[in-house]
Amino acid sequence: MLIAIFLLFFIPVIFGIVNNGINKEFYTLIGILIPTYAFILHTFLKTEYKIENNTLKIKCGIIFNKTIDISKIKKISHTNSLISSPAPSFDRIELKYGKFDEMIISPKDKLNFANDLTQINTGIENNIIEN
Repeated sequence: MLIAIFLLFFIPVIFGIVNNGINKEFYTLIGILIPTYAFILHTFLKTEYKIENNTLKIKCGIIFNKTIDISKIKKISHTNSLISSPAPSFDRIELKYGKFDEMIISPKDKLNFANDLTQINTGIENNIIEN
């Protein structure tokens, strides 16, 4: 996903250099794109899911922090949803918790992550199985 975002950001810059050379607008554009891409990169690389005691702590860069009580999680399943979420991958799982709440995340080892949650809360409907 990061490669696609990088290409989306910087291919127009390359075409601009080829067509117009390096000029004042180029430096302005680079001055905007590089910090923006760095922020996105930081968000992707600093996304974490931690199970501590009976809570799931979700951190996504500096903009998103959420704690979910594992006893409130009702269901874990795969999802193809592209809804904005603290999930830096397209291979995602959805947690349903509380009355109508849901969270889409993308831990590296989904099967063990789901099993860890179900060991804490045996009432979770776990739809994450080996492929």
